[in-house]
Amino acid sequence: MRLRKRVLNNKTYPSYVSQIEPKKVEEALKDECWVNAIHEELNQFVRNNVWYLVPRLDDCNVICTKWIFKNKIDDQGTITRNKVRLVAQGYTQVEGIDFDEIFTPVARLESIRILLMVACT
Repeated sequence: MRLRKRVLNNKTYPSYVSQIEPKKVEEALKDECWVNAIHEELNQFVRNNVWYLVPRLDDCNVICTKWIFKNKIDDQGTITRNKVRLVAQGYTQVEGIDFDEIFTPVARLESIRILLMVACT
């Protein structure tokens, strides 16, 4: 564990970061730095109001989740932040049962450049 300075809203706060990247949740729960990162991720869900609890239905497949743990590194190669993501294991879904269609809004940089070029002309 190493002490780092974090700047938020033009104020410097001391923060601790872990030097390891755990592979399992059990390893992460033993380290206070990763526990704080997990709480930050869960608080983002609550703050953005992106999920709500629903009762489990018998005829639906339950999609499991997985925690991803990464250390964010700056230009000098020092670890600045412990980042945690909760991701859905969407490969367990079955088309026609769990979903009907997929829409993923992704814009490529080339598409944005063409759009801006057309808008400028």
